[in-house]
Amino acid sequence: MAQAKKSKTAATKSKPAKTARKTVKAAAPAATISKHRSGTKQAQMIELLSRDEGATIADLVAKTSWLPHTIRGAMAGALKKKLGLTITSEKVAGRGRVYRVQRS
Repeated sequence: MAQAKKSKTAATKSKPAKTARKTVKAAAPAATISKHRSGTKQAQMIELLSRDEGATIADLVAKTSWLPHTIRGAMAGALKKKLGLTITSEKVAGRGRVYRVQRS
């Protein structure tokens, strides 16, 4: 006669439950501009924003070939949040909104 297969139950083959782990990234320390790879679009943005006259979105679009919403996202995400840079913005007559990296 054929033997009945035993079903695998929690009691016979139990494994510890995997717990979800959240990785919390520490806030990036204030980065120095010289630590970035040169030639990248991010480095080009930092270079333009570091000038005394700053840069407009149009300047950054011309230099990086990115769309304006990508420029704004990169400033908010990569430069401010990840690199810890302080970006200032002011409206200049005849030029529009000008962004700068605040020097500490």
